[in-house]
Amino acid sequence: MRGGVGASGFAASGGGAVVRQAAIAQSSIGYAITGLGACLVLLAQDLQVRPEQLAWLPTTFGAGLLVVAPAGPYLLRRGSRLSLVAGALLIAVGAILLATAAAVPVAAAGALLLGIGGAAFVLVTPAMLAGPAAAGRLTTVIGLSSAAAVVAPLAIGAWDTTGVGTGRLALLVIVPPLAVLIFDVCRRPSPLPAPAVATVDGQGMRRGPVVRRWGVVVLAVSVEFCFTIWGVARLTGAGAGTGAAALLSTAFPLGMACGRLAGPWLLSRLPVVPAGAAVTAASAVLMVAAGSPVLVTVGLAGAGLGVATLYPVTLARLVGTPGLSAAHAASIGAFASGTAIVAAPAALARLADVADLRLAYLVTLPLLAAMLVLHRRG
Repeated sequence: MRGGVGASGFAASGGGAVVRQAAIAQSSIGYAITGLGACLVLLAQDLQVRPEQLAWLPTTFGAGLLVVAPAGPYLLRRGSRLSLVAGALLIAVGAILLATAAAVPVAAAGALLLGIGGAAFVLVTPAMLAGPAAAGRLTTVIGLSSAAAVVAPLAIGAWDTTGVGTGRLALLVIVPPLAVLIFDVCRRPSPLPAPAVATVDGQGMRRGPVVRRWGVVVLAVSVEFCFTIWGVARLTGAGAGTGAAALLSTAFPLGMACGRLAGPWLLSRLPVVPAGAAVTAASAVLMVAAGSPVLVTVGLAGAGLGVATLYPVTLARLVGTPGLSAAHAASIGAFASGTAIVAAPAALARLADVADLRLAYLVTLPLLAAMLVLHRRG
């Protein structure tokens, strides 16, 4: 692959810079995308429209992934610089537009830029961190993304209580780190590691393992976003007020952040995919059975811990497929995430139309079972 280097060359050429740049990128995604969700009510209030009219804005992230993913091999052909710089610029401009929008079209443009910029970061991160330590590295940087996701709604809410402009202005917090990222990337571009060497019968990449590993990522992300998108709705259904539900829903990203930051330690001690699936399934059952906001919150926290390592570990396995270049693996992984983010929450909502949302959460159980079957088959 053009622009790739071997494992030892990769480490020698700035492994620390690679992890630093990936960490800033992922933290920005976590803050921006979660901040977008937290801004919906404020945006509707400021623009004098019903919140339901803006409910489509968070789906721009998944749509951005589906648009950007096919271009992955081209974007990553000469390294990570183009994706990192373009992603940082798009997210920064998108955040500024969303924070200051005085009309729906401006807010929509900002959300679209956030989605495409975030997609560029999701695309480049696994390619940057590919290699023997990919699972641990991905778990750590995505853990930072989850930690930033916890901070975003708190920062937006806190800013809004000050009365100094709208709470949406808290989105501007990510602009300085993105400027630092652009400077760092231009000063010290990060090379991409070389493709994995084929080891199966001496042949090149085989399609079967790639398809199965792609399916595992789709299922893992699908489960995660069911909890991410519909956690507040489940809490309000259990009797929590809107404001309290928004606050309590941070239990899910907080659980993910804790699980992912502990991920590198867990990887050497547990079969994290089966263990995570079991914890997530038990938490989903608790959320279905729970009749109070407190128990639903406990279920959300447990689900966050359970799903924490599923995405980074399954993505690392896809990236490590023998004979598959880092650029192509990243492109396939981004397409998997986009597919799940667009489809899964919508499917859960459709189920909730014919059954209570409380029961609709049971759909996560067959998704987890299918993920385990595909994961075991490799």
